[in-house]
Amino acid sequence: MSVELRHVRSFLSVARHLHFTRAAEELGIAPPALTRQIQEAERLLGVRLFHRTKRSVALTAAGEAYLAEAASALEHLARGAERAALAERGEAGRIVVGYVGSAVYAGVLQAAVRGFRARYPLVEIDIGEIVMREAGALLMEGRIDVAYVRPPVPHPEGVEARTVHRDAFIVALPADSPLASSAAIAPAQLRDQSFVVPEQESGTLEVARRGRFTARIVAQPGTLAEVLAHVSLGGDVAIVPRSLAQCVTVPGVEYREIAGKAVPSEVAMMYRRFERAAAVRAYLGFVGEA
Repeated sequence: MSVELRHVRSFLSVARHLHFTRAAEELGIAPPALTRQIQEAERLLGVRLFHRTKRSVALTAAGEAYLAEAASALEHLARGAERAALAERGEAGRIVVGYVGSAVYAGVLQAAVRGFRARYPLVEIDIGEIVMREAGALLMEGRIDVAYVRPPVPHPEGVEARTVHRDAFIVALPADSPLASSAAIAPAQLRDQSFVVPEQESGTLEVARRGRFTARIVAQPGTLAEVLAHVSLGGDVAIVPRSLAQCVTVPGVEYREIAGKAVPSEVAMMYRRFERAAAVRAYLGFVGEA
C-alpha cells in the first residue's frame, strides 16, 4: 500500500488547523477516522508528521518538509483536473492549421485564428503553409487538423470542405502589356497570351473556356508570390484571386478585372468529417458562427 490522496488531504487539513477535531469537521469525517489516516500516512512514509499531546498539535521537522511538497502535489492535481475539464470542453488543447497563400491574402485565416484565440486563449494554434494537393492526405494522416484551400480540391472519403470566403478571379499582367490600357479585359483578348498558372488552375481554365481557346501554359510555379514574380519579368499573364490585388503590390505587375460575369473563386476550410478532438470541434464551430 502507498500513500493515497485521502492521506494527503487529511495531512494538509491537520497541518492547516493544527487541531484534529476542526480538521475532521472540515473533511466531513469522524476524528478517530482522521487519526487513523494520519497514522497510516506516517507508517507508509516511515516518518512522524506531527507532535501530538492532549493540548497541542505541531508539525515535526519531517512534517514541515513534507508539507510544501504535499501542498504542491495537490495543487498540481487540481490544475490537472481543471485542464482535463477544459480540454473536454474544447477550451484547451492544440490545433494545427495548414493554409495556401491566398487564404492569407484574403484575410480569412487571420480573422478566424485571431477570433478563436481571443475566445479560447488556452488552445495552442500552430499554422503553416501547405501544398494544396496534399491537404486531404495531411488531414487523414493527422499531420494537420484544418486546411484552408482554393476549391476545387480533390479530397478523400472522410474529409469535408466548407466555403468560408467568396472572391472572384482577375488578370495579373506585365505593366508594359498593351492590355494594361484596358480597364477590364475580355476573356477572348487573352487568346494569344502565355499563362503562368498558380497551384489552383481552375480560374485559368474557366477564362480560356469563356474565351473559346486553349490556354498556353508556360509555367506552374506554385505559390501566388512565385506566379507574380514570373509575370513581373514580362511576357506572361496570370489569373489570380481579386484579394491578391488588394494586398500585394509587385513592381512591373498590373491587375485588371475580367469583363463579363465574374469568374468565381472561393476559399474553403477542409477538415475531417468525424473529428474527435474537442478543441478542433470547437474551432470548426467557431468558424461556422462567423
